[in-house]
Amino acid sequence: MNGLQHFLILCSGGNIHILKKTPSEWNKFAGIGGIVLFTAIFATLSAGYAIFTVFDDYWVAAGFGLLWGLMIFNLDRYIVSSIKKTVGWWHQLLMTLPRLALATFLGIIIAKPLELKIFEKEVNKQLNTIIQRNKKQLQAEMNGRILQQSGPFDTEKKEINDKIAAYRISYDSAAIELEKEILGTKTGLTSGKEGYGPNAKRKAELKEQRRQDLENYQKQVAPRLEYLDKEVSKVYTNLETERKSTETFEDKFNGFAARLQALDELGKNSAIIALAASFIMGMFICLEISPVLIKLISNVGPYDYLLEKTEHSFKVYAKEKIAKGDMSTE
Repeated sequence: MNGLQHFLILCSGGNIHILKKTPSEWNKFAGIGGIVLFTAIFATLSAGYAIFTVFDDYWVAAGFGLLWGLMIFNLDRYIVSSIKKTVGWWHQLLMTLPRLALATFLGIIIAKPLELKIFEKEVNKQLNTIIQRNKKQLQAEMNGRILQQSGPFDTEKKEINDKIAAYRISYDSAAIELEKEILGTKTGLTSGKEGYGPNAKRKAELKEQRRQDLENYQKQVAPRLEYLDKEVSKVYTNLETERKSTETFEDKFNGFAARLQALDELGKNSAIIALAASFIMGMFICLEISPVLIKLISNVGPYDYLLEKTEHSFKVYAKEKIAKGDMSTE
């Protein structure tokens, strides 16, 4: 047994002392150990990339990725080593099913971050599309809130300006009638006599009265219009500040969850990407469950018989010790 075989057999979770007595089993356990090792390596890379998208720190990503890889390595090693080959086939299957389910789940967890890395360019493009879409939705929401919050002020301003316009129309009408009276233009409201006569004098007084009414009303409502303008401006300023702040967060919409959303949308929009992502996930699921399947479908070998013999001997020895202990207490 060379050094590489020894290391890979340790990775497989096999009992090294028993395997030294069964050279024919070395290649099988070395192969299982290699799969467990490479799964742990892929898990390390996967977790490292996932954490880097969250914290944007190489050291944190490397530390957590290594920790996650070691955990997956230990878990896979335990799953494989816990399968007994000397029991009945149905019993083996019942023991293996929950382990296969767990291995499948781990395969999905490992595959997702690596899918994000493999489709990184496409994901970044889709992220930009999502950001722009969110900004448009944000702008539409802000426009609705502007109308809602400034609506009462705008309505009152419109009522005041409409009334000012009515005063102005009334004044302009009086000015026109005065001009026609002076020029001698015959209408239903003028005498048709040219010059500044009694009718022209009355119309001049009416024009002056309407000018004073207009000016008095404008002076009366000027403070109110100024207040309304300030309130409308305040609404726009507050919402614009909020919009810019929210857009700043939108521009940073590139975390792990955001990338998963982008990848999901890419899969829905492109059958090719969806198929490729499915193959990648399937590959990692197969990689993760392969040690369990190999252990399940392989024939019972010398290692399995020796392991059962060792465990049986220990059980007999333990029962004898317990029996002797019970006798000594009587």
